[in-house]
Amino acid sequence: MARKAVVSPFGYLPLYNLLSAFAWGYILYSVVSIYPKVGQPHFYEETKKTVTYVQCGAIIEIINSALGIVRSPLLTTFAQVASRLMIVLGIFEGLPQTPAAHTMVYVTLLSAWSATEVVRYMFYFYSLCAKEGPSILLTFLRYNLFWVLYPLGVASELLIVYSALPLAESNYGAVYKWFLVASMLAYIPGFPVLFGHMVTQRKKVMKGLRNGSQAKKQ
Repeated sequence: MARKAVVSPFGYLPLYNLLSAFAWGYILYSVVSIYPKVGQPHFYEETKKTVTYVQCGAIIEIINSALGIVRSPLLTTFAQVASRLMIVLGIFEGLPQTPAAHTMVYVTLLSAWSATEVVRYMFYFYSLCAKEGPSILLTFLRYNLFWVLYPLGVASELLIVYSALPLAESNYGAVYKWFLVASMLAYIPGFPVLFGHMVTQRKKVMKGLRNGSQAKKQ
């Protein structure tokens, strides 16, 4: 059996994944530690810039896919990153008064985004740098948390975009409002495809984990 190729943790791709995990970890820490102290809407005002900067860093993933540095499909990567950029740039920056962003919906959004990304980036990091690959716990979280976090994140995104529609029209005109409406409608075909892909991947990975556990027992 061929040995797994291990990459230096100081290489470009491992470092990108590790720094991204730390950045999203800081946002998750903010949800847990800062939000209970300041509440809404102060939490939104204090964190939205940081969230925007961190999320914009994911543009690198589009570049990585386009250059063939990673195997992720370019169209899928672009769609996933673009949908979040619409939230942070199109709403948090362009329409900062959006009502839902000042409520608990913003907190659930950050909770879903940050928890998902910490696990995802750490999984990628250890996949590249650890001889044995990611731990069983990290693999389990990567392929099971999405059951809750993906629907929670999507629901939060849609609620924020929906609440921004009146402001979009009054501030920028009907064209921007209908752009946001079209973006919401894109979730109808997009979310089932992404979620179904994760379900399929989960079946393969969990089967591998079970087979590995049985082999160790024997």
